[in-house]
Amino acid sequence: MADPHSHLPGDEAERQRALDALHIVGSLPEPAYEDIVRVAAAVCGTPMALVTLIDRDRQWFKARTGVEGSQTDRNVAVCDHAIRQPEDLMEIGDLQLDSRFAENPVLKEMGARFYAGMPLVTGDGAAVGSVCVVDLNPRELNDTQRDALKALARLTMALMEARSREREQAVAEILNQGLELEASNAPGSAGEYSVVILELQDLDALSARLGERGLAKQLQALDLRLEQCLQPARGDSINRVTGSGEFIAVLGTEQAADTLAALHDVAEEIRHTLGTPLLMGSAGTRTGEPTSAVFLRADQALSTAKDTHLTER
Repeated sequence: MADPHSHLPGDEAERQRALDALHIVGSLPEPAYEDIVRVAAAVCGTPMALVTLIDRDRQWFKARTGVEGSQTDRNVAVCDHAIRQPEDLMEIGDLQLDSRFAENPVLKEMGARFYAGMPLVTGDGAAVGSVCVVDLNPRELNDTQRDALKALARLTMALMEARSREREQAVAEILNQGLELEASNAPGSAGEYSVVILELQDLDALSARLGERGLAKQLQALDLRLEQCLQPARGDSINRVTGSGEFIAVLGTEQAADTLAALHDVAEEIRHTLGTPLLMGSAGTRTGEPTSAVFLRADQALSTAKDTHLTER
């Protein structure tokens, strides 16, 4: 199979890791982001506004107004071009006069003629998406509107990074609790353990399909099913990060092949029953390595699992 990233810039892998680290693609709707697109549309006087994130093969909408659907293929996303210049607002007065977009089927279906988007850039300089507005008529923004769109992009990125810090605090608590339980149940383990991250993909789509209560029931059932894979006698534990489809397990051993295989079997069951991937990344301890580093390696393994899932589809 051809490399799906062959047309992308050389820093794409680093950019994708930065997006993965936010754990926001596929997350549930949040009012703050809905407010941002409403303000963007109102200030710019456009019928459509979006907060977009550019994932491996798709453009996913964290929030939108005036637009149907929750995502498009990445290869038809105007925002994929916008993120190539992270510091600049990309404004196209008439999409039909731009050779890159004149034959774009999604834009034609929308009737889109005007686009303006400001990239969302992490503190480390990775452009992960944009705040953008779309109009059905050719036009241009004034300086006040351009400044407002840039400010909204900064605000959106600040919200995402604050959300990421909250997740990191929740993860740290889960890890600490897991390690305390592992130490009390297996005092002779010499500090050997594994960290496993399981993440249910596209939680937003699952919620839209099942409803809020239906999703909650499925997550509770999944939590119990995953817990059945563990060995409490050696101090294994698992907890879900609140408000997400992310589960973090601490296993009281470096040699966790049997447990990982059982967790993988549950992931296969979920893929068939819910039609949604449950992807997994894991890492065992290394001599003198802090827990944060073990978790980071597990998170990187999860990112690799997402790459693999893309190539296997």
